[in-house]
Amino acid sequence: MARILIRRRTALPPEEAWRRLTAWEHHARHVPLTSITVATPPPTRVGTRFTARTGVGRAAFDDPMEVVRWEPPVRGRPGRCRLEKRGRVMAGWAEVEVTGRDAGALVVWREEVRVRALPWLPDALVAPAARLLFGRVVAGLLGG
Repeated sequence: MARILIRRRTALPPEEAWRRLTAWEHHARHVPLTSITVATPPPTRVGTRFTARTGVGRAAFDDPMEVVRWEPPVRGRPGRCRLEKRGRVMAGWAEVEVTGRDAGALVVWREEVRVRALPWLPDALVAPAARLLFGRVVAGLLGG
């Protein structure tokens, strides 16, 4: 599996950074040719399921995910969320951590991803592409 680590500082308060990073449907704004459908009613919690659909026509695939850990930031305690990828094309997990730092927050995004549909695709190719993509998502969601 390709491993990804993204760290970003933001002037946003931890609660606002968390809100933006966990607004699942907004992730699609920063991923080309992607839409996101949340399958469970709000609010987000353990068991929340959503699917990112990427591509066009017959060349599209679904990336279903489920929230398996949900701990929003509260009074100085970091927020932590873990998603598990449950699809036939993509496998792995993602973790989002938001910690208050000075007048803002530190965001750490960890992910392990494997392209199940293309098992021959080496992690050395997947990791840089995923790092670029998810770095763009995090920066876009945080507003910069």
